[in-house]
Amino acid sequence: MHRRSVLAGSLALLASRTVRALAGSDGGIPARRTRWAVRGSEGLDAISFLQPLSGRPLYTEPYAEELARFGPRLPPAVRADVPKLWDEAEKADFGLLAPTLDVIFSSDHNADTLDAVLAGLDAPDRKLLPPYRDSPYWAKESWTWFLGARPRLVTVFRALRSAGFVRFRTERAGKALGERVTGVQRDLDGFDVIKWQEKLTGRTFDPTINIVLLLFCKPHGIKVQGQTFLQAYDYDIPTTVRIAAHEMLHPPVPMDGPAAKSALGVLSKDALITRIVKEHDPRWGYTTLEGLLNEDLCQALDQMISEALGVGRNPADRWRKSDDGIHVLAAGFYGYLREDRWVDRGGSIEAWLGQAAASGRLEPEQLHATAARVLERPVTQLWPLHADAGR
Repeated sequence: MHRRSVLAGSLALLASRTVRALAGSDGGIPARRTRWAVRGSEGLDAISFLQPLSGRPLYTEPYAEELARFGPRLPPAVRADVPKLWDEAEKADFGLLAPTLDVIFSSDHNADTLDAVLAGLDAPDRKLLPPYRDSPYWAKESWTWFLGARPRLVTVFRALRSAGFVRFRTERAGKALGERVTGVQRDLDGFDVIKWQEKLTGRTFDPTINIVLLLFCKPHGIKVQGQTFLQAYDYDIPTTVRIAAHEMLHPPVPMDGPAAKSALGVLSKDALITRIVKEHDPRWGYTTLEGLLNEDLCQALDQMISEALGVGRNPADRWRKSDDGIHVLAAGFYGYLREDRWVDRGGSIEAWLGQAAASGRLEPEQLHATAARVLERPVTQLWPLHADAGR
């Protein structure tokens, strides 16, 4: 996710009000379902600050000033170890260090404060393990890696506390964060994301969406345990709605269910899709076929939801500019769902995926042609992007 201009956000917000009014009068869609709950989090901001401390340009560029001010306060050994932890986490399939830690710490107030994060590290089996193990994100291998890295993480977060991270965050936020929490809570009223998610997936969602506004999490919008996601506090309202439309969907179908397995079986023989998984820049994530299927089906659905709510982007532009153009599968799914008038029909997306796999729609010849129409580029040049693809 990337920040949009205030002007563009304001225009999209005005346009969306008319669309939302029309959507609310559609007799085929239930009455308004969504409740929004917006807050900040000191502890999740502390975890997110591991992103600029990683030294990776994706994270240092948005926070160059903050890193220059706070980084020197930390012991050199800690500054040196954080990038190593990121590298080791990825090699061990733990994932991106800070976003995965966000997931592990995101329940039962375990990240309300920096002290709460340290308390969780002191008693992980009691405080962190039960909710994490019961969540859809549970991975035994990730937990094992986390326990092995725990002593080093304790050292890092204690160093953050000793260096005055809490005061630093408060000073950087000023009044802006609190005012933004209030403003986002007010401006989200009427964007009925849950109603559309239920219609287009055939699932039932809790009506409450929890949004945590953070100072240091760019460029990610991060889904964590429960119906909660994290985002930068200064994203505009259309961006927030788009993140919510996406993040609440994960996973879009049971990834160990028959539909997902059938789809994975077909896609595993697709030379282009498997090449994308193996050869794309790993900083974007999605380094397994299952992960890409999970993400791209969510993206196809969130594109339809965002359009229904009046905050959608042009799909060809979106997927050309996002993550080096790797989301060809999302464009294919979206093209099929648009052909099927899914925004009007709705139903079980799991049944739809199973049927798509069984009927041959996921075979390369059909899938690539559909994606090419959405992406507005030749079927032979879907990925990697050529120099003229950004024009």
